[in-house]
Amino acid sequence: MAANDQLPSLGRVKLSDLVPSEGLPSDFYKMSISTLSHSLAQYSAAIIQFSSTEAALLRSGLDSARLYFHQRPSSYTTPPTDINFTNDSRDWCKTSGYYAHPQHCLEAYDYRPGLTPTDDPANSLELPPPALPDLFSLLAKAARSILDAITFYLNLRSSAFTEVLDNIPLRNREISSSVLSVSCHARQSFHGAPPQHHNLTAQENEQLVMFPDHDYQVDKSLICLVKSDKAGLHIRDFQGRWVLVDGDLGPQEAVIFPGLALYQATAGYVNPAILRTETTSLQGNNMYGRCSLAFKLMPKSMTSLNCSEMRAAGHGVEAQFQLPVPVDDFMQKSHPTDQLLNKNSVQSFNLPTAQDGSMKSLVRRRKNNNSRCRPLPPSKRLRLEAQRLLKERVQEIADKKGIKLRFCNLKECENHIQSLDSPCASVRMEIGWPPGVPFVHPHDLPNKAKIGFLEAYEPGSTATHDMELSLTEPGQTSQNLPNCTCNSLLLYLNFIFSVAYLICGIINMVYFGHHYLATALLAS
Repeated sequence: MAANDQLPSLGRVKLSDLVPSEGLPSDFYKMSISTLSHSLAQYSAAIIQFSSTEAALLRSGLDSARLYFHQRPSSYTTPPTDINFTNDSRDWCKTSGYYAHPQHCLEAYDYRPGLTPTDDPANSLELPPPALPDLFSLLAKAARSILDAITFYLNLRSSAFTEVLDNIPLRNREISSSVLSVSCHARQSFHGAPPQHHNLTAQENEQLVMFPDHDYQVDKSLICLVKSDKAGLHIRDFQGRWVLVDGDLGPQEAVIFPGLALYQATAGYVNPAILRTETTSLQGNNMYGRCSLAFKLMPKSMTSLNCSEMRAAGHGVEAQFQLPVPVDDFMQKSHPTDQLLNKNSVQSFNLPTAQDGSMKSLVRRRKNNNSRCRPLPPSKRLRLEAQRLLKERVQEIADKKGIKLRFCNLKECENHIQSLDSPCASVRMEIGWPPGVPFVHPHDLPNKAKIGFLEAYEPGSTATHDMELSLTEPGQTSQNLPNCTCNSLLLYLNFIFSVAYLICGIINMVYFGHHYLATALLAS
């Protein structure tokens, strides 16, 4: 698909407005949260605006990165011995220093606190780009503020992801899981590189996943923040169009987008960005190439990604997100993009095991396609429709009115809907919640209540569900063949007995009617 040259209306948010404070949230904070959430939902990206002092540090970082790569040798050489870069997928959180991908004309320098030497340059074989510790501190603080803003929008508790993040500051001998990558694309003086076996399209050990058939990239981080000196970052929006997201960035602005780790931790509620970098326009008289600063907020390797916070906030969690996923396994495994590219119709993402061999992946893809073609049971379809309406209609109404949805417990809300002064009465009235339906997440509603919910926000959409669910109790599906057979047999026998009973009654009425008539005639 060709890239869309028109700049989308990405949300622009000041970083200072996303810093939380004690007490009630300010109007600026709520407006910034709304702008950020809408931009992430539509484009899987947003633009963050720094202060003038912070912008000067970013500009200085880009200038020093450009100078650092420009002074390097014109051909690929073996990295120095003090540089820690490995192709072993088990060491995904231990990369540091300079490395290159000659096939893609890409050079990068990873700064990882606790591992990258910066305190004693005299003992290092080469000087790293300057100001990396200050840049790391600035961008890490910004990424954490953005993550806290997302937790506020999802109605999670404060600092919900603290357990999977690094300590502030790092403890003794700790190595940062997050990393600051300084990279350079298409530098003219970088040429004549020997072929390498660890090209970017084949390796899975980094936080960036690329696919050999297409230039799609999906980052594995929680939050990624990118600042470049030239435009070229394209992200796939919700409608499947490629949009240029850094075409008119100002000196104080940078692009942020969520990664796969946040998608997993939020049970699929925050979609990861599918992106690609355009470098063909740099093949002219561009001496320095395209330099970028990319900070990746990563979870700690010894923790797990689970959706307990989402369940505690009342969000529905699909089956594939129920079990915790160890971060180390998550980072080492490959992630197919079939479901991400079709996220208009598919709202879930599976974490498969590692695939070895193209034939196995082809067979597995065919099996997945066959399973997708099978019709879903009525209750499953009803649940998916209710979740779709919650995201498309109810959430939109709540956002326009500035209402934060906080669902009740099903047992408690059965009493709430009978009174006018219940805790959720005003919210139900504001968003047009159907009367008689408990104010709980549609995922947890009984089937008949789901039908009432659908009919209220999308009239006429439940005509087929009434028939399909008339013989199905809540919590049962039409795939349970033995139960369905027994129910059908019982209904059939009940019908036969009812007809037989009716016939016997008619015969008795006729018989006794003739008997009474004959007795009356004899008596007369």
